[in-house]
Amino acid sequence: MLIRISQFAKLTTTLLILASLSWPLAQQQPPARFTERVQKEVIHKVLMLPNYDVFDSISFKVEGYNVVLLGYVSQPYLKSDAERAVKKIEGVEKVDNRIEVLPVSPNDERLRSQLFRAIYHYGPLQRYALPPIKPIRIIVNRGHVILEGVVDSAMDRNLANIRANEVPGVFSVTNHLVVPSKKPKE
Repeated sequence: MLIRISQFAKLTTTLLILASLSWPLAQQQPPARFTERVQKEVIHKVLMLPNYDVFDSISFKVEGYNVVLLGYVSQPYLKSDAERAVKKIEGVEKVDNRIEVLPVSPNDERLRSQLFRAIYHYGPLQRYALPPIKPIRIIVNRGHVILEGVVDSAMDRNLANIRANEVPGVFSVTNHLVVPSKKPKE
């Protein structure tokens, strides 16, 4: 009988140790509702930044109770403004700010202006110029262009790419525009 009690005590002790070791891991993963709420609030906070425009692109990921900010901004203060805004979200413990500030360059400024006109003033793409928050983001870094955002069709994606490539002084265009998949009707 002593052997069984001893084995039971060892088993209980082992289970308690394992439970205590896994307890911090269980607490590090927030509930799904928390993650969804934080994602919505981060999107809202970034879009509401006063000087966030078509030449900036900020993305993020939620890792537990931490938020990682990624992307590019054309003005240095936007990087710190975004971090400050996200830190104010309830429940966010840490913000890892990996946003890259694009270098100040008169040539890049000229290209931004020309690219905006080439894309948003082109007939088939003009409808994207209507919303206050433009869906096609134009990132210019030392003459290299990245197009990011969402468009309605593959044709619009290709048109934006062609229009960007036609601007004099552009060295390369990387097209990260996304066409959302259409859900089948039920």
